[in-house]
Amino acid sequence: MAFDGAFLKVTVDELKSAIDCHIDKIYQPSKDELVFLVRKKGFVKRLFISVRAGASRIHFTENKFENPQVPPNFCMLLRKHLSSAKIMDISQNNLERIAILTLSSRNEMGDIVVFKLICELIGNQSNIILTNENGKIIDAIKRSDVENAKRLILPNAQYIDPPSLDKLNPLSLNIDDYCKNLTEDISKELLNTLNGFSPLVCREIEHKAKESSLNITLNSVINSLKGNFSLYIVNNPDSTPLDFCFTEIKQYGNDYQNILYSSPSELLDDFYSAKDLQARIRTSAKDIIKLVNNLIARTEKRLANRLEELKKCENREYLRICGELLKANIHSIENGSSFAEVINYYDEELKPLKIALNPALTPSKNADKYFKDYKKTYSAEQTLTKLTASDNEELEYFDSVLDAINRCSSLLELSEIKEELSIAGYIKSQGTKRKTESSSIATYESAEGYPIAVGKNNIQNDKITCKLASKGDLWFHTKNIPGSHVVVFSGGKEVSDETILKAALLAAKNSKAATASKVAVDYTPIKYVKKPSGAKPGMVIYTTNKTVFVNPAESE
Repeated sequence: MAFDGAFLKVTVDELKSAIDCHIDKIYQPSKDELVFLVRKKGFVKRLFISVRAGASRIHFTENKFENPQVPPNFCMLLRKHLSSAKIMDISQNNLERIAILTLSSRNEMGDIVVFKLICELIGNQSNIILTNENGKIIDAIKRSDVENAKRLILPNAQYIDPPSLDKLNPLSLNIDDYCKNLTEDISKELLNTLNGFSPLVCREIEHKAKESSLNITLNSVINSLKGNFSLYIVNNPDSTPLDFCFTEIKQYGNDYQNILYSSPSELLDDFYSAKDLQARIRTSAKDIIKLVNNLIARTEKRLANRLEELKKCENREYLRICGELLKANIHSIENGSSFAEVINYYDEELKPLKIALNPALTPSKNADKYFKDYKKTYSAEQTLTKLTASDNEELEYFDSVLDAINRCSSLLELSEIKEELSIAGYIKSQGTKRKTESSSIATYESAEGYPIAVGKNNIQNDKITCKLASKGDLWFHTKNIPGSHVVVFSGGKEVSDETILKAALLAAKNSKAATASKVAVDYTPIKYVKKPSGAKPGMVIYTTNKTVFVNPAESE
């Protein structure tokens, strides 16, 4: 993540608008997060500070947080000292990842006292420390270990700044002189010598310098820090956030989209909200994925056993032939024989065939047993053929569920997959069934103005295919690959090749083959799509289809 000293500088510039605000309320939603409600005339904001590893930051937020019923001790201490305190200044030294809030308040005697809330946003060492005006620590959200700590962060200890890396401040840099001394490994040298620049920014400077001079590129980036910034989140090809910066990110190529923001706080709110949502989805999805993978392993094992049994049925005709030959030679076979050697008149060369017998049975009973085993094997073959087909269908269904989980973009979509598995009997029903909110079906529009619907999971697939679509609408699905049902609601009217390609591309992008370069997509009118009785959610059969090939990497 690029919440480096440079981006903190941009953020602190925005936070300065809170100077002269009074702290109205203080909350601590979790062990490493604080929220301050600050206000002055015509200005009310929530100031959010996080020292969570991998997500340390400070900014204004529009998000609301659930607070514990009993405030943590550090929160109570802040309320004691900082309730109604006035924000006198918000500062940052030399692009370090440290934001300092200088606050004034009145003590029990009515005297004005000054505090500093020091927000060290330094990766795993992030901390929030409250000191008095003399630099003596009152307390911290994370206290240090007395025996192992390099810096003592404990009440009554003197606050000491984190060790400085002695790098150059880009804001006071003589760019021409600096660039003269750089070697070929530009990004590495930038990272090692300039303070406040993350690896992302250093790589971006090197990338852009290939199309322009290094002096011009570096000067442009530094000017961005001085107030001419453009704030961007760069998204992965699947639209999930990858990183953010105070300048446009070009190093990843055209498949990665830059989203422009007007304020650093709005950007950070959106970026970390999306990241937190992804983390919650991954956490919630773990149990479902584990369940489905266990079901797949169990089904594959059962299928292997059935295929082995089915293989044994391949000698069915041999059993019938043995019975026939024994019947034909019944009078030449002696009782108590362990085998009978007879002419096999089913063989073109009439070769002799040695048939094993049970000495305890008469020749007639031995023949009957072969016929009985033949019929038994015939019945087993019919049953096993159906069961193996059912197992294969089940594996196909589980594959579609895993694909849908991988494409989940909300907890609601994940809950629908749980509901789907419950309906199918793979998850025990959780008590009384309640009507729950449904996630929205993704919709697009063709060049002719026809709506295009894309199912996000098997429940939505059934809904758009079996309930919403009419006979004349056009249905799309990746060929022999799990994915979304896509329907063009054309009402039976002829659609253009452009619309067909767009719908096929949507089907490919919302499938297990989303990263492939060439994907076959079948399409056919809805009237040729049928859902067999008892079929799993999202499972259909279709006929009279055509196939088009698309590249999911292409833009829509």
